[in-house]
Amino acid sequence: MISKTRWLVKQLLSQIWVRAVLIGLLGVVAALIGTAAGYAIPDRWGDLVGADAVDQILGILASSMLSVVTFSLAVAVQAFSAASTNATPRAIALLQQDTTTQTVLSIFLGGFLFALVGIIALSIGIYGGGGRLILFGATLLVVTLVVGALIHWIQHLMHFGRMEDILDRVEDATAKALKAHACNPWLGGIERRDDPPETAATLVPSEPGFIQLIDIEALNSCASEADRIIWIDRLPGSFAYAGEPLLHISGGPIDEAMANRLRKAFSIGRSRSFDSDPRFGLLVLSEIASRALSPGINDPGTAIDVIARLLRSLSHYSAGTPSVPACTRVHVPSLRPEDIITDSFASIARDGAAMVEVQIRLQNALASLAAQFPTTL
Repeated sequence: MISKTRWLVKQLLSQIWVRAVLIGLLGVVAALIGTAAGYAIPDRWGDLVGADAVDQILGILASSMLSVVTFSLAVAVQAFSAASTNATPRAIALLQQDTTTQTVLSIFLGGFLFALVGIIALSIGIYGGGGRLILFGATLLVVTLVVGALIHWIQHLMHFGRMEDILDRVEDATAKALKAHACNPWLGGIERRDDPPETAATLVPSEPGFIQLIDIEALNSCASEADRIIWIDRLPGSFAYAGEPLLHISGGPIDEAMANRLRKAFSIGRSRSFDSDPRFGLLVLSEIASRALSPGINDPGTAIDVIARLLRSLSHYSAGTPSVPACTRVHVPSLRPEDIITDSFASIARDGAAMVEVQIRLQNALASLAAQFPTTL
């Protein structure tokens, strides 16, 4: 269970521009700090560094970092395009959130800004002898950091965006969502076992879209203050149509202020999210297998690999111990096992119907799930 505020902050921090701005500002500060700290160092110490030594190094760093950033962005965009073509467009979001790619690109950009600001500061003469010495030391530190990032980036490119890498990312995201669901199957509320009374008020979305997150704590707080009970109709991952209910709330009609407060607990967007929607990860894995089985690609080996990954992911479906519900005024529907099986294997069974090797692995996987979850799936 996660609040909407924490979820929005998490989504913001996963954007590459945030990390690029922060490291870029750090580079600017590092270049300017010598103008203030340099006064604590005697100017004669600056003679240890040649007058043109720092300027030449900064010039090389600025020109090379601009080229490296441009090349790295081109490589990343090419990886996104390849993932969309060979796997599924739904997997691109996981590549875009790759922390190594974001950090390396941000370091390259920060190094470029550091060198650029340093060159400008040197050209207008705001550094004294001591400041030039500090700038030289900072330059050596930045060069070391850039070289380390470049080596790490080269190693990362050996597998970034490849089919194996995409499958690993989707499987990890799916397993993480299923583990979280196993420990918190009703999002912090209690299981919905009955229908709301006929007198319950209905809340509809202000605009259609996919439900990405439900802030159960906010709903429970609202229900507690009004002494009401809430029955949720749609889980994260569902498409909320205009005019169809998001929830029912006891106690009769509600005013516009309460309706707006309840709607704010739902994060509705244009696409589904891996975080709170375990079915989405299963569906994306199934899409990759389905595309591999298409006549144009004809790669049953990838489909068989996906079946194994689906089996591993589903092993987390009941791997945790459900936590004690904290929001007892919110009734949340359970995730239906038949939907999980359909999302995972329906398209593989359809597109691989003519391939014996795929059908054998599929039947073995279903038999294994039946043995592992005799009363659940």
